[in-house]
Amino acid sequence: MASEFSFDVVSKVDYNIVDEAIAVAMKEIVNRYDFKGSNSDINFDKKANTLLLMSSDDYKIKALYDALLTKLSKRGLPLKNFEPQKIDNALGGQAKQVIKIQQGIPQDKAKEIVKAIKEQKLKANVSIQGDTLRVTSKSKDELQNVMTLLRGGDFGITLQFDNFR
Repeated sequence: MASEFSFDVVSKVDYNIVDEAIAVAMKEIVNRYDFKGSNSDINFDKKANTLLLMSSDDYKIKALYDALLTKLSKRGLPLKNFEPQKIDNALGGQAKQVIKIQQGIPQDKAKEIVKAIKEQKLKANVSIQGDTLRVTSKSKDELQNVMTLLRGGDFGITLQFDNFR
């Protein structure tokens, strides 16, 4: 009775926690002396997976981003999944910065992860299923070895494991 064991490798950000972190960061920004009269704001677009930081200049955008990162990390969110883009200076003394949020494992990263597992010659099968990876094996020990390998590797995104069977 050789049954197959499996788990999914995912990379996701909990949007409820992001909302909470934004609210706390904005509360801090409103009360900070260096932000008085700067009209700073953070907009969260869940459909586009982006954050838009707006303030009066580059310095304040960077300070806003640092405050947000602090709040995100305190809530245990994977900071590797937040990719800041170039700061744009708009007319009227406004600066903007878009931060892309990586939800799921991109195809190129998924192929890189599959290749890393195959190079270790582990007795586990890995299949790419959309933006997740399914790892199956007859041995729970092999699955543990795959998890150890993925935790030790740096693939540019934070990986989580769920759906153990």
